Amino acid sequence: MIELKSAEEIDRMAVTGQFVGELLAELSTVAAVGVNLMDLEHHARRRITERGAESCYWDYAPSFGRGPFRNVLCLSVNDAVLHGLPHDYVLRDGDLLSIDMAVGIDGWVADSALSVVVGTPDPADLKLIEATEVALAAGIAAAQPGGRLGDVSAAIGEVAHSYGYRVNAEFGGHGIGRTMHEAPHVPNNGRAHRGMKLTPGLTIAIEPWLCRSTDRIIFDSDGWTIRSADGSRTAHSEHTVAVTAAGPRILT
Repeated sequence: MIELKSAEEIDRMAVTGQFVGELLAELSTVAAVGVNLMDLEHHARRRITERGAESCYWDYAPSFGRGPFRNVLCLSVNDAVLHGLPHDYVLRDGDLLSIDMAVGIDGWVADSALSVVVGTPDPADLKLIEATEVALAAGIAAAQPGGRLGDVSAAIGEVAHSYGYRVNAEFGGHGIGRTMHEAPHVPNNGRAHRGMKLTPGLTIAIEPWLCRSTDRIIFDSDGWTIRSADGSRTAHSEHTVAVTAAGPRILT
């Protein structure tokens, strides 16, 4: 069931979203050559506790994964793109790091992700990150009241293809609000003018993610970390967005 949110409820989600956005920006500056992924994890734990927020990741136990998730961040490095488990790994020059987080404040959730290159960037990595960011902007712009969910998916896919990347549709965006994952599923590729009607009050997480040279993925033995099947680099960008009568509103 899809729950439409009132203007007041969207404002409350925006409070959570502001915190998520600020913490992600902070983490992107903390990430540097020589920094351990667990330093980022503990930094985020501290900030979340200080704010009185609750991680949506901690104890999350979907059908995939090996046991409940016991971290507040997904940290995915290089060929890892989604659900990367924070672990004892020291960032190296040129690493491509994706940081994903979702928290709740006073019962309302926001989810966002970004990708950065640590140290000296490879132009191909910057292009990949740019593609996810441009695709995200296109998906958000397509989230217009009266439109269709397929408009969002098609806009994302069109950008990805224009950059020369293939799109995996197994994992994508999702509804969000009182919990992290709600209906509907928001694929990163699709056909315009198809799917459910976009109605004011709909809140979704839009999250393009791309692999440099494949659309196939594999899982690590931990059951969580998703990697490109050919070992190529990956990137991920995400915002929580509300469909309003005036157009899309970015909450993160």
